[in-house]
Amino acid sequence: MAKRKKNKQSEEVLVDIVEVRDQAQSFMDRNQKTIFGALVAVVVVIGGFLAYKNLYQKPLQQEAVDQMFRAQRQFEQDSFALALTNPGGGYLGFLDIIDNYKGTKAANLSKYYVGISYLHLGKFEAAVSYLSDFNPAGDISPIMKNGALGDAHAELGNMGKAKSFYRKAANSDNEALTPYYLKKLGMLLESEGDLAGAKKLYEEVKTKYPTSTSGRDIEKYIARVDE
Repeated sequence: MAKRKKNKQSEEVLVDIVEVRDQAQSFMDRNQKTIFGALVAVVVVIGGFLAYKNLYQKPLQQEAVDQMFRAQRQFEQDSFALALTNPGGGYLGFLDIIDNYKGTKAANLSKYYVGISYLHLGKFEAAVSYLSDFNPAGDISPIMKNGALGDAHAELGNMGKAKSFYRKAANSDNEALTPYYLKKLGMLLESEGDLAGAKKLYEEVKTKYPTSTSGRDIEKYIARVDE
Protein backbone atom coordinates (compact mmCIF):
# COMPACT_ATOMS: atom_id res chain seq x y z
CA MET A 1 0.00 0.00 0.00
CA ALA A 2 2.73 2.41 0.96
CA LYS A 3 4.51 1.74 -2.31
CA ARG A 4 1.38 2.38 -4.39
CA LYS A 5 0.79 5.60 -2.47
CA LYS A 6 4.33 6.70 -3.21
CA ASN A 7 3.85 5.92 -6.91
CA LYS A 8 0.60 7.87 -6.90
CA GLN A 9 2.35 10.86 -5.34
CA SER A 10 5.14 10.62 -7.91
CA GLU A 11 2.60 10.54 -10.73
CA GLU A 12 0.86 13.61 -9.31
CA VAL A 13 4.16 15.46 -9.10
CA LEU A 14 5.00 14.46 -12.67
CA VAL A 15 1.60 15.68 -13.86
CA ASP A 16 2.16 18.99 -12.06
CA ILE A 17 5.58 19.41 -13.71
CA VAL A 18 4.14 18.65 -17.15
CA GLU A 19 1.30 21.13 -16.60
CA VAL A 20 3.73 23.85 -15.47
CA ARG A 21 5.97 23.16 -18.47
CA ASP A 22 3.01 23.30 -20.87
CA GLN A 23 1.73 26.50 -19.27
CA ALA A 24 5.16 28.08 -19.52
CA GLN A 25 5.46 27.03 -23.17
CA SER A 26 2.00 28.43 -23.88
CA PHE A 27 2.98 31.69 -22.19
CA MET A 28 6.13 31.89 -24.33
CA ASP A 29 4.14 31.19 -27.50
CA ARG A 30 1.63 33.93 -26.69
CA ASN A 31 4.16 36.52 -25.57
CA GLN A 32 7.20 35.92 -27.76
CA LYS A 33 7.05 39.34 -29.35
CA THR A 34 6.65 41.11 -26.03
CA ILE A 35 9.50 39.19 -24.39
CA PHE A 36 11.78 39.66 -27.38
CA GLY A 37 10.95 43.36 -27.44
CA ALA A 38 11.82 43.66 -23.76
CA LEU A 39 15.15 41.90 -24.31
CA VAL A 40 15.94 44.17 -27.24
CA ALA A 41 15.09 47.18 -25.08
CA VAL A 42 17.49 45.99 -22.37
CA VAL A 43 20.25 45.51 -24.95
CA VAL A 44 19.59 48.97 -26.40
CA VAL A 45 19.71 50.58 -22.95
CA ILE A 46 22.97 48.82 -22.07
CA GLY A 47 24.44 49.66 -25.46
CA GLY A 48 23.37 53.27 -25.12
CA PHE A 49 24.91 53.49 -21.67
CA LEU A 50 28.22 52.07 -22.89
CA ALA A 51 28.19 54.42 -25.87
CA TYR A 52 27.49 57.35 -23.56
CA LYS A 53 30.38 56.32 -21.31
CA ASN A 54 32.85 55.81 -24.16
CA LEU A 55 31.85 58.49 -26.65
CA TYR A 56 30.75 61.29 -24.33
CA GLN A 57 31.62 60.77 -20.70
CA LYS A 58 35.27 59.75 -21.10
CA PRO A 59 36.24 62.72 -23.31
CA LEU A 60 34.32 65.03 -20.98
CA GLN A 61 36.18 63.63 -17.97
CA GLN A 62 39.54 64.16 -19.67
CA GLU A 63 38.58 67.70 -20.60
CA ALA A 64 37.58 68.39 -17.00
CA VAL A 65 40.86 66.96 -15.70
CA ASP A 66 42.78 69.19 -18.11
CA GLN A 67 40.86 72.19 -16.79
CA MET A 68 41.39 71.30 -13.12
CA PHE A 69 45.15 71.38 -12.86
CA ARG A 70 45.44 75.18 -12.48
CA ALA A 71 42.77 75.26 -9.76
CA GLN A 72 44.52 72.40 -7.98
CA ARG A 73 47.79 74.35 -8.08
CA GLN A 74 46.13 77.40 -6.53
CA PHE A 75 44.58 75.15 -3.88
CA GLU A 76 47.96 73.65 -3.01
CA GLN A 77 49.32 77.18 -2.57
CA ASP A 78 46.44 78.04 -0.19
CA SER A 79 44.95 80.46 -2.73
CA PHE A 80 41.49 79.12 -2.04
CA ALA A 81 39.44 82.01 -3.43
CA LEU A 82 41.34 81.85 -6.74
CA ALA A 83 40.97 78.07 -6.86
CA LEU A 84 37.21 78.43 -6.60
CA THR A 85 36.55 80.90 -9.41
CA ASN A 86 39.63 82.28 -11.15
CA PRO A 87 42.78 80.14 -11.09
CA GLY A 88 44.26 82.08 -14.04
CA GLY A 89 45.48 81.23 -17.51
CA GLY A 90 41.94 80.94 -18.84
CA TYR A 91 41.30 77.79 -16.84
CA LEU A 92 38.14 77.09 -14.89
CA GLY A 93 37.83 77.20 -11.13
CA PHE A 94 36.37 74.32 -9.17
CA LEU A 95 32.89 75.86 -9.06
CA ASP A 96 32.72 76.14 -12.86
CA ILE A 97 34.04 72.59 -13.26
CA ILE A 98 31.15 71.35 -11.10
CA ASP A 99 28.66 73.25 -13.26
CA ASN A 100 30.18 72.49 -16.67
CA TYR A 101 31.16 68.84 -16.22
CA LYS A 102 28.29 67.33 -14.28
CA GLY A 103 28.46 63.58 -13.82
CA THR A 104 32.23 63.32 -14.20
CA LYS A 105 34.65 62.16 -11.54
CA ALA A 106 36.41 65.51 -11.86
CA ALA A 107 33.20 67.39 -10.97
CA ASN A 108 32.67 65.10 -7.99
CA LEU A 109 36.23 65.63 -6.75
CA SER A 110 35.83 69.37 -7.25
CA LYS A 111 33.06 69.29 -4.63
CA TYR A 112 35.62 68.15 -2.09
CA TYR A 113 38.06 70.88 -3.12
CA VAL A 114 35.29 73.48 -2.89
CA GLY A 115 34.24 72.23 0.54
CA ILE A 116 37.80 72.43 1.89
CA SER A 117 38.31 75.85 0.28
CA TYR A 118 35.18 77.23 1.91
CA LEU A 119 36.28 75.70 5.21
CA HIS A 120 39.53 77.67 5.02
CA LEU A 121 37.68 80.80 3.93
CA GLY A 122 35.38 80.64 6.95
CA LYS A 123 32.23 79.85 4.96
CA PHE A 124 31.33 76.84 7.01
CA GLU A 125 27.73 76.29 5.87
CA ALA A 126 28.85 76.28 2.24
CA ALA A 127 31.62 73.87 3.21
CA VAL A 128 29.08 71.49 4.74
CA SER A 129 26.90 71.70 1.64
CA TYR A 130 29.64 70.81 -0.86
CA LEU A 131 31.31 68.21 1.33
CA SER A 132 27.96 66.49 1.85
CA ASP A 133 27.47 66.29 -1.93
CA PHE A 134 30.93 64.80 -2.47
CA ASN A 135 30.77 61.06 -3.18
CA PRO A 136 34.02 59.52 -1.87
CA ALA A 137 35.63 56.35 -3.16
CA GLY A 138 38.34 54.07 -1.83
CA ASP A 139 39.68 54.02 1.71
CA ILE A 140 41.11 57.51 2.21
CA SER A 141 38.48 59.82 0.72
CA PRO A 142 35.66 58.83 3.11
CA ILE A 143 37.93 59.54 6.09
CA MET A 144 38.88 62.94 4.70
CA LYS A 145 35.26 63.82 3.96
CA ASN A 146 34.03 62.88 7.42
CA GLY A 147 36.91 64.64 9.12
CA ALA A 148 36.34 67.84 7.17
CA LEU A 149 32.62 67.73 7.94
CA GLY A 150 33.54 67.35 11.60
CA ASP A 151 35.69 70.47 11.35
CA ALA A 152 32.96 72.47 9.62
CA HIS A 153 30.29 71.50 12.13
CA ALA A 154 32.64 72.24 15.04
CA GLU A 155 33.17 75.74 13.63
CA LEU A 156 29.39 76.17 13.37
CA GLY A 157 28.96 75.09 16.98
CA ASN A 158 27.19 71.88 16.03
CA MET A 159 29.21 69.82 18.49
CA GLY A 160 26.98 66.77 18.34
CA LYS A 161 27.41 66.50 14.58
CA ALA A 162 31.10 67.32 14.84
CA LYS A 163 31.66 64.44 17.26
CA SER A 164 29.64 62.11 15.05
CA PHE A 165 31.72 62.89 11.98
CA TYR A 166 35.00 62.66 13.89
CA ARG A 167 33.95 59.21 15.12
CA LYS A 168 33.19 58.17 11.54
CA ALA A 169 36.59 59.46 10.42
CA ALA A 170 38.33 57.60 13.25
CA ASN A 171 36.42 54.39 12.54
CA SER A 172 39.13 53.09 10.24
CA ASP A 173 42.59 51.62 10.43
CA ASN A 174 44.73 54.19 8.68
CA GLU A 175 48.09 54.64 10.39
CA ALA A 176 48.11 58.41 9.91
CA LEU A 177 44.48 59.55 9.78
CA THR A 178 42.89 57.29 12.39
CA PRO A 179 45.06 58.52 15.30
CA TYR A 180 44.71 62.09 14.06
CA TYR A 181 40.91 61.99 14.32
CA LEU A 182 40.95 60.00 17.54
CA LYS A 183 43.08 62.75 19.04
CA LYS A 184 40.89 65.46 17.55
CA LEU A 185 37.75 63.86 18.95
CA GLY A 186 39.51 63.55 22.32
CA MET A 187 40.34 67.25 22.29
CA LEU A 188 36.71 68.09 21.55
CA LEU A 189 35.52 65.91 24.42
CA GLU A 190 38.14 67.49 26.67
CA SER A 191 36.90 70.98 25.77
CA GLU A 192 33.41 69.91 26.83
CA GLY A 193 34.67 68.60 30.16
CA ASP A 194 34.42 64.91 29.33
CA LEU A 195 37.89 64.11 30.64
CA ALA A 196 37.28 60.39 31.00
CA GLY A 197 36.10 60.11 27.38
CA ALA A 198 39.06 62.16 26.16
CA LYS A 199 41.52 60.07 28.14
CA LYS A 200 40.15 56.86 26.65
CA LEU A 201 40.73 58.17 23.13
CA TYR A 202 44.20 59.48 23.91
CA GLU A 203 45.18 56.13 25.40
CA GLU A 204 43.89 54.38 22.28
CA VAL A 205 46.24 56.53 20.22
CA LYS A 206 49.09 55.68 22.59
CA THR A 207 48.39 51.94 22.48
CA LYS A 208 47.61 51.44 18.80
CA TYR A 209 49.51 54.24 17.05
CA PRO A 210 52.49 55.18 19.24
CA THR A 211 54.79 55.99 16.31
CA SER A 212 52.29 58.12 14.41
CA THR A 213 52.61 61.90 14.31
CA SER A 214 49.60 62.16 16.62
CA GLY A 215 51.04 59.56 18.97
CA ARG A 216 54.42 61.17 19.53
CA ASP A 217 53.19 63.76 22.00
CA ILE A 218 50.08 61.98 23.23
CA GLU A 219 51.51 61.51 26.73
CA LYS A 220 51.07 65.19 27.55
CA TYR A 221 47.41 65.01 26.52
CA ILE A 222 46.90 61.99 28.76
CA ALA A 223 48.61 63.78 31.66
CA ARG A 224 46.39 66.79 31.11
CA VAL A 225 43.16 64.83 31.57
CA ASP A 226 44.46 62.32 34.12
CA GLU A 227 42.38 62.49 37.25
